[in-house]
Amino acid sequence: MWSLVAKALLSGVLIAAIAEVGKRLPTLGALIASLPLVSVLGMILLWHARPDAENMAVHAGATFWYVLPSLPMFLLIPYLLRSGLGFWPSLLAGCALTVALYLLMSHFGPRFGLKL
Repeated sequence: MWSLVAKALLSGVLIAAIAEVGKRLPTLGALIASLPLVSVLGMILLWHARPDAENMAVHAGATFWYVLPSLPMFLLIPYLLRSGLGFWPSLLAGCALTVALYLLMSHFGPRFGLKL
């Protein structure tokens, strides 16, 4: 139980730090947010729980392929905001696009030999 609480607190601290830095220096906040901190932390915790090289290799490979469908969101949101659409609709559209692309990746990825 304490392990779960510690993981949640660490994740919360990372998110809060990114938000605080982003208020003052948006580009630096974006740089920190773009770092694979959550992925690396997740891999460390997964390795601690199950030190299995093949499991970690599948996890890391799938993480790469699932990052790709999330990238267009970061182009769509600024485009919509600059076009006059509000923040919440822009965010919702970006998230919807990401979900649709995740579904496509999950459906078509294995057909191309990807382990997802």
